[in-house]
Amino acid sequence: MKLSHLTAYLETIAPLAYQEDYDNAGLIVGHPDQEIKQVLIALDCLEAVVDEAIATNCQLIISHHPIVFKGLKKFNGKTYVERVVEKAIRHNIALYAIHTNLDNVLTGVNARICETLELDNCNILAPKQGLLKKLVTYVPTNHVDQVRNALFHAGAGNIGNYSECSFNAEGTGTFKGNEDSDPYVGEPGVRHTEEETRIETVYPANLESKILMALILAHPYEEVAYDLYTLTNQHQQIGSGMIGELEMAMDEEDFLYHLKEKMHMPVIRHTAFTGKQIKKVAVCGGAGSFLLKNAIAAGADIFITADYKYHEFFDAEGKIIIADIGHFESEQFTQQLLLEMIQQKFIDLPVRLTSVNTNPVRYFI
Repeated sequence: MKLSHLTAYLETIAPLAYQEDYDNAGLIVGHPDQEIKQVLIALDCLEAVVDEAIATNCQLIISHHPIVFKGLKKFNGKTYVERVVEKAIRHNIALYAIHTNLDNVLTGVNARICETLELDNCNILAPKQGLLKKLVTYVPTNHVDQVRNALFHAGAGNIGNYSECSFNAEGTGTFKGNEDSDPYVGEPGVRHTEEETRIETVYPANLESKILMALILAHPYEEVAYDLYTLTNQHQQIGSGMIGELEMAMDEEDFLYHLKEKMHMPVIRHTAFTGKQIKKVAVCGGAGSFLLKNAIAAGADIFITADYKYHEFFDAEGKIIIADIGHFESEQFTQQLLLEMIQQKFIDLPVRLTSVNTNPVRYFI
């Protein structure tokens, strides 16, 4: 299949618009029309992973972490980043990263952590703002269902667990076309009055071009009247971290044993116990110290993340347990998540997980 078929599917799950400003998710090396026959999945794209792709005849490496974060000015093999990119290009291997955009969706990295820890009632810990917009348009009454259905099919009208959401109000519209017009109803040069329905619906901002195209194609008027509004509402299904609940509360030490077992970890760095049982659990794969206040505000008993610095541990202030489980360890199941996503959609496409341990951290126990 073409590379673009696979990446387009992945971007319906984790749109590139949902990545953080500093990130570099997406197609890093390769051409959208490139043919791929086999895919290799890794958390990190290292030179050894590229060697494995060559040996196993994989034309695409999908990694969670982008191999390139900053602009490269030279390609002389002095750094591992340059060597990876050079080797991938020489062997016609495409490199694709699906990073914070996969972190920020409801079914992404943090959802897999919650599932692994057997948490229920899971929600986004810090929902994002500015991702939703509202469309208002005016449709002649005999075309309302046609236009509404087209907008819903294009992705408008989804609010939380509900779809096909809209508000509709009846009214009267007027217009007068000039001599160059070709009105659907009425005559050029004569003011026309038409019974119309005002349709309001919300949509993700990244789908705007698709939504507007659907509106224009379904609407009968030569000139379609519509208004677009940027909303400050939080998008409850997009954002950083997640929070969930254990079915039964656990003692603090018992929960850390549970955490070590489920996440396959040799060691956990954590703050002092608070003396409370663990019921509500906040998680963030990778570096998540910026979410501590959100975890405390949400009433979490423990916050599980990675890459905590020494002085940042003091910020717990006895209100919560901070558990640093390691960056690789917190995101290790992302590889399996990607494998399942691709296999569910493309049954005949061979996909394999890397056999390379890309974790740069070792533990002497």
